[in-house]
Amino acid sequence: MLLTILLVIEILVSLALVGVVLLQRSEGGALGMGGGPSGFMTARGAGDLLTRVTWILGGLFFVIALLLTILAGRERGASSVVDRLKVNAIDPTTLNQPAQPPAGTAQPGAPGSAPAPLTAPTPTVRNPFLGDAPAATTPAAPQPAAPAPQ
Repeated sequence: MLLTILLVIEILVSLALVGVVLLQRSEGGALGMGGGPSGFMTARGAGDLLTRVTWILGGLFFVIALLLTILAGRERGASSVVDRLKVNAIDPTTLNQPAQPPAGTAQPGAPGSAPAPLTAPTPTVRNPFLGDAPAATTPAAPQPAAPAPQ
């Protein structure tokens, strides 16, 4: 409830801040377009008022943003990912055990035997002149000569 109220106030303050900044007279220099005396509220006192209102609205914007951050963090609670996953409830002795297949499924190989190791396929070299050949039977490329000592 409080977060919703603060969020609505934050949006209203930000809209007011945008409006006050757009009302201010340009100080010139931006692409040759400058503030001439024909603008809206050209008196010096109006400039001071708009500057003061800008500072107040900017301060309110940052204070409300900090309040929203603090309140949202407290509402969410101090629970971390570790607390939510209940890591302390895990038994470390069961972590490195091999996975047991479901009951009633046939296991390949003899019971208690280790699975066969994986082997990589033999690499082949694609040479347009010699054809496809295993890497061991292809002739080695000539080594470049070492540079002469100077």
